[in-house]
Parts: sequence; C-alpha cells; structure tokens
Amino acid sequence: MRKIIVLAGIGLLVFKMPFAQNYEKVEIDKADSLYGYYLAIKPQSNHIQGVMVLLPGFGGSAEGILPETKLHNVAYVNDILTIVVNTGKKLYVNKSVATGLNKILADVVKRYNVGKDKFVIGGHSAGGTLALRYTELCGQNPSLYPIQPQGVFSVDGPVDLVDLYHYFEREIKKNYSPAGVNEAVYVKGLMDAEPGPLKDNLEKYIRLSPFYALQDTEGNEKYLQNVAVRVYHDVDVVWMLQNRRRSLYDMNALASSELINTLLQEGNTRAEFMPGKTGYRSDGSRHPHSWSIVDEVELVQW
Repeated sequence: MRKIIVLAGIGLLVFKMPFAQNYEKVEIDKADSLYGYYLAIKPQSNHIQGVMVLLPGFGGSAEGILPETKLHNVAYVNDILTIVVNTGKKLYVNKSVATGLNKILADVVKRYNVGKDKFVIGGHSAGGTLALRYTELCGQNPSLYPIQPQGVFSVDGPVDLVDLYHYFEREIKKNYSPAGVNEAVYVKGLMDAEPGPLKDNLEKYIRLSPFYALQDTEGNEKYLQNVAVRVYHDVDVVWMLQNRRRSLYDMNALASSELINTLLQEGNTRAEFMPGKTGYRSDGSRHPHSWSIVDEVELVQW
C-alpha cells in the first residue's frame, strides 16, 4: 500500500501515552445506543492525512479496544485520525450493520473534512470479518457507501463463515475448553437463528462471508482486488494444542492464508499474510487471539 504518512520521531513516549489522554466521544444519534456514537482520537498536529477505523471483536466495545493496542498512540503522532466504533454481537455485515457504519463514517467524512479515499479499516476477531466484508461492499456498490477504503486489515479474524460454523461444531463435539465450548454454543446458536442452520442456508453464508475457500469461481474477495489487504495471526499451534486442543485446522489462520493466496493469484500483489507478534492481553495473560500481535509502528507505516 502506498504510504500516506511518514513516521518521524517515534520513541518510547508513544507507548507510555495514556489512551484516554486525547480521545473524544462523538455523539451523533442519542436514540441509537450502538451506532449513535464513536470515539475519535485526533492527531497531535490537528493535520489529518488519513483515517484509521478500528472495530472490536464480537460483543466488544469501542472503549475496550484502547487498552489492548497502541495503534491509536502511533497514529496520534503521525497525522492519522483514529475512529473507534461499536459493532455489537455480529459476525457479518447485514443491513443494520451497514447502515450503522455508514451513518458513522459519513459523519466522519463531513465533520473532519476528509476524502472518502483516505480510509483504512481494520478489526480484531469478528471485527476483522466485518472490516473485510464492509470493504468489499464499498467496492461492490460505491454509490451506497460513504467511503472507499484503500486498505483493510484483520487481526486474527475468521474470513470464511462456513469454515467458522464447522469449527464451532468441532469445538462443541470435543468439549475440552469451557471458554471455547461456551463461545461455540452461544455464537453457533445465533448463527442458527440468523441466517439459519448451515445445511439449509449455504448460499446465505457464502453471500455474507468475506471469502469462501471451497468456491470454484471468484467470490466476494474479487471486490478486494484494488485494496491493500493484510491478515495478522499469531500461529502458535503449540499453545493452541496445549491450552485449547486445537490444531491448525481449527485456527483462523488457515482460511486467511487461503484468502491471501487467492487474492495473489487473482492479481492483488498488495495482499499479505502477516505473522503476528506473540500475543498478550492487557492483563498480561498470554493469548494468540489478541490485538497485541500487530506491530503498531509497522502497520501505521503501511
């Protein structure tokens, strides 16, 4: 991706900056508890050269992202406006998600006077899934969306909802990790309710998914051909085997690598699989499924 900024003078102070020092809660619709506001971290210079939009994982909050990553701190000193958005308990971009994101991003374009082509969007876990699919929709129907992202990144997000559904089935059957099983039962239940059981609704899942690995023809990923794409994964299969009884077959990295391979084969030379740093949560616990697997300085350079 062509750099829109130049990093300068980044030192340890960037990483010691309190995340609450300069964020603003922007309310645009008090009647909407989910998409009625967003968090904005304006750059130190007040000169905005680009916008980075961050989406939380499934059921996470905008506020919950900031302690888990320093991306906004690095952006702050490099003329990048950071926008942090709620997404609720969603794995896919349906009408309500698209409408909510459109409402927020249209406000960002107008309020901060930035071009619609000055955006990069990314997210963690399900937020990465949403970021990818939303970016595809922007390319598919540009007149219906307020921005045209130039880059999109996913931090250990699932890219293939069919594959994710099968993973939940395996996790429930193994019945090893209480956290994993509880998540699988809950989220698969939501998927069975909408869009419905996979066996009866395969085409719906393919339509909602950023990528379907078993598709013989071009799928939704074709709308990423003119976008810089990154997927980040801490592929620590030893940790997964020991702590979750999961193999590579159960990790998001497997389908993501196939997405990047497909994009490369289809001519997108700016598609990259990024081996992540060793992941830790903000409480110090080791976990490969974390925002911290991203090298924040290198990503902002990108």
